[in-house]
Amino acid sequence: MSVELGTFLRSRRERIAPADAGLPITGRRRTPGLRREELALLAGISATWLTYLEQGRDVRPSDQVLDALARALRLTSAEQEHLRRLADGGKTPEDAPEEAAPEVEGVPAMLGDNPAYVTGICYDLLAYNDAAAELFRNIEPGSNVVRWMFTEPAAREVLVDWEQEARNILARLRAIAGRHPDHPRVTRLVAELTEASPEVRAWWPHYEIQFSHAGHKRFRHPRLGVVTASHAAFHVAERPEQTLVVYRLPSGTGE
Repeated sequence: MSVELGTFLRSRRERIAPADAGLPITGRRRTPGLRREELALLAGISATWLTYLEQGRDVRPSDQVLDALARALRLTSAEQEHLRRLADGGKTPEDAPEEAAPEVEGVPAMLGDNPAYVTGICYDLLAYNDAAAELFRNIEPGSNVVRWMFTEPAAREVLVDWEQEARNILARLRAIAGRHPDHPRVTRLVAELTEASPEVRAWWPHYEIQFSHAGHKRFRHPRLGVVTASHAAFHVAERPEQTLVVYRLPSGTGE
């Protein structure tokens, strides 16, 4: 069982106040949020079993236990998915250079004026088109999108809502790190970002998680000015850790 599962459970237990869970506050509390015994009571499981889960012991919780914990911890749908992925474990991919299949690598170029790129397991940029290069200033072959976000000054100019977008992509990296806690490239990237960015040092312990999804972002485009672009993410069927992201820019001269 992953130690990361225990870290995740503790982080969510500590954010729930006893009063919010309908529990009386008795005595002096040394830690924020719920005690283990209180969460176990709310979930209808033994405190010993919960201790084993939080300690990363080699035990396998049933779907019923995971459902009960999700309800007691008031997990969002994304957090519930993350909980199940952590409980399922999984193999750690090899520490080898990641490449997109030729058929996948060629997709961004087919999308013309729509900015598009393909990323690997920890947001290494595997392929992108000219429209993406124009939109994401100073991004280059071999770049990493999360590293660009936190260490490239142009990112704060390109993204109108930089802080929110930076928090979002860090939450997605947090989810990846949880599923692959021993992946060498993921581990190195997290260490590098923690060293380089005060925002990462401040936000990483909060354990916010998120998954790729469709939505909108605001950019300062070099030709169109401030624009709101819609985007969607698609996982590659044969390699689900690789993702194709496509943006649709508005026609005209921007907002």
